[in-house]
Amino acid sequence: MSPLIRPLRSLANGVGLAWWARVETTGPDVTYWFGPFLTRTGLEAELATFLEDVGSEQPRSIRHTLLRTRRSEPLTTAAEG
Repeated sequence: MSPLIRPLRSLANGVGLAWWARVETTGPDVTYWFGPFLTRTGLEAELATFLEDVGSEQPRSIRHTLLRTRRSEPLTTAAEG
C-alpha cells in the first residue's frame, strides 16, 4: 500500500467524501461501520471479507448500505435493552 493512502483516507473522511459500509445485524442488534475507503470500488472489493467475519458471529440477519460520509468512533454500536 502506498504511504499516501492512509493520509488521503483520513482527509477524505474528514471532509465527508470517504466511502463507508454501514452493516446492521439482528440477533444481536449491532451496527458496524467499515471504512474509510477512497473509492466505492475499493470498499466493494473488501466488503465480502468483512461480511464473512460478521457472519461468523451467526446473527439472525445482516444488511449493509454503502455511503459516502464522515465517521468517527465508535465504529461498532450495540442496541441498548
